[in-house]
Amino acid sequence: MALRFDTDLRLVFTPPRLHLHVVVMTTTIVHDTTEAVKLCPPYGLYLKPIAKMVVSVALPQLKQPGKSISNWEVMERLKAMVHPDQFSALRISKSTMEFIRFEGEVENKGMVKTFLSKLDSKSIKLSGFTDILKIRAAENKVDFPTRHDWDAFFRDAKDMNETLPGERPDTIHLEGMPCKWFAQKDAGADKPSESSVRAVFEGFGKIRNVDIPMLDPYREEMLDKNFHTFTFGGHLNFEAYVQYQEYAGFVKAMDSLRGMKLMFKGEDGKAVACNIKVTFDTTKHLSDLALKKRQLERQKLQELEKQREEQKRRERQEEERRREEERKQREQEEEEKERKREEKLRKREQKKKRETQKKVKKQQVEEQKKLHLKIAMEERKLLLAQRNLESIRLIAELLSRAKALKQQQREKEEAELARKQKAELARLQQLEERRRLQEAELRRVEEEKARALELQRKERELREKLLGNLLKKSVCSERQQEGPELPAPGTEPAAGPQLNGLAHSEGGQSPARVAVPREDGLSQGNRPQRECSREDGHERRRGRSHERQRSRSRQESSRKGSRGRREHSSDSSRSGQEHSRESSRNRRDYRREYSRESGHRRRECSRSRWERSRESSHRRRERSRSRREHSRASSHRRRERSRHRRERSRGRRGRSHSRSGSSCRRSGSSGSDSSLGHRRSSRERRHRGGRRDSRGRSRADHHRRGS
Repeated sequence: MALRFDTDLRLVFTPPRLHLHVVVMTTTIVHDTTEAVKLCPPYGLYLKPIAKMVVSVALPQLKQPGKSISNWEVMERLKAMVHPDQFSALRISKSTMEFIRFEGEVENKGMVKTFLSKLDSKSIKLSGFTDILKIRAAENKVDFPTRHDWDAFFRDAKDMNETLPGERPDTIHLEGMPCKWFAQKDAGADKPSESSVRAVFEGFGKIRNVDIPMLDPYREEMLDKNFHTFTFGGHLNFEAYVQYQEYAGFVKAMDSLRGMKLMFKGEDGKAVACNIKVTFDTTKHLSDLALKKRQLERQKLQELEKQREEQKRRERQEEERRREEERKQREQEEEEKERKREEKLRKREQKKKRETQKKVKKQQVEEQKKLHLKIAMEERKLLLAQRNLESIRLIAELLSRAKALKQQQREKEEAELARKQKAELARLQQLEERRRLQEAELRRVEEEKARALELQRKERELREKLLGNLLKKSVCSERQQEGPELPAPGTEPAAGPQLNGLAHSEGGQSPARVAVPREDGLSQGNRPQRECSREDGHERRRGRSHERQRSRSRQESSRKGSRGRREHSSDSSRSGQEHSRESSRNRRDYRREYSRESGHRRRECSRSRWERSRESSHRRRERSRSRREHSRASSHRRRERSRHRRERSRGRRGRSHSRSGSSCRRSGSSGSDSSLGHRRSSRERRHRGGRRDSRGRSRADHHRRGS
């Protein structure tokens, strides 16, 4: 068995001893009709050039296992590269691990070069792949027979006689033409007519004969039921044989139809195009011998049909006679049964009359009982209805109370929540007030500390001033007392000014430091007097001893004053340290309370965020579950549809296998394309296998994402 796809979308199955020919021709909408050539304007038929191109995309080597390239993505990239222009049709003709071959069709022949310039020698990059995909584009060559083909065929064929019509190149075989385009407009039928086909193709030359196999009801029986032609979607397309009287008409028709497709333009201006297959006849279909043979077979079939109708008529008459006899017999049996039944009914009626008289009294008693029972039942129903009504009212009351109770509980909860919120707000306000009080207390303590320090500084300055004044007074008094005792005529003692100067400059130092320079000054000032007058030495030594005693007393008084100042400064520093410790303790308490409140607020915020995230994750799980269920249902429906299609195709193959024999007249055309069909079938199987693998992987990925 062979399966192949032709370039004009013909799907050909060739099982053993059976030729199953499937023609699939699709129509496309035409937006630009500038290149259209008139074929038959009264029927709205034109010829439009076929503008096809082949695009090959080289695939990189897949190094990572489990990774695949989407043909759909590559196709979308190609469409994006030719934007703003568009393909009128783009399909995959071949897909392998090394390359993907696309077959595209554009509106006009002139746009092919524009598309080739945009695609040829270009490159694209797919998401997830580092390698660049190279693109090669070229114009597609149309598979159409040339004059050399039919000349060589009829020259080499041994069973052809070029002097006879039908056995020479004068017949065109057309396939895939829409039936509605060649139907009679007045008749309103969907079947084509030979007159329409003759009127359309007579523009190339005089036509000798036209044959449409679809219009012959005996054609299938003539072929011994070994050849059957059908189309998907019913009898939408048909095939026709057109035989010209002259060779020039045949050549003109073939040259005009080469590389063209059929276009229909309606009265509303909309145009639709369809690809048709045009070949020259190689089976002597319209030769005189074939016509006579078909005519004889048609006559035989007509005679056989008449005989079958006569046989059916006789069988029908025999069946009617037999049914009439059976009807009469049934009527007699019915009459006998009716008589017996009437006799039986009469006896039964007599018996019933006797029994009815006995049952009247019994029925009256039973009716009385039934009446009492019915009254009791009605009373019972009334009581049950009253109880049901009371139960309904009770349930309604309970529900209203439950609703009121629930409303009260809700109001209590709302009041409690409001109270808690107010308490929380009051607590926060108290904390804020406490913080403000602590800050005010801290500022007050700092101000008191600064005031104490200022007072201490002022007290120290006053003490220093008082001490300086006391020292000045004591020195002045001593100088006044020692003035008459000092024998220094013409000289001034330098001890007083030095002592005052030192006391004033140093401001609060001990008297010992002041007395020592004075002693030195006295010794330096009295040295010339001692040299000049040794007589007064004793008095000077006595004066120096008095000076030493006074200096010692001043040193002791200065030590006592410094000790008092140190004690006062230690007391003030101790009180300042205690005050600072108290303020630091208050700050720590405030920070601890504030951190506790902020931690509580952060925990509340985190808890609310966690609840929101849990709700959102739950909604996402619900959506993913619904998507999985929907995808599971859609995959189940696809499997069911594919199973039904397989069963239907299996049934059609079984019916087609039941027909035996093969057509020798079609062997020439099918034999030349068998190798190409085998190759195309293997490509299509690989393409379908790749699509199934990609669908399986997409379903697995969807399942992993849903789980």
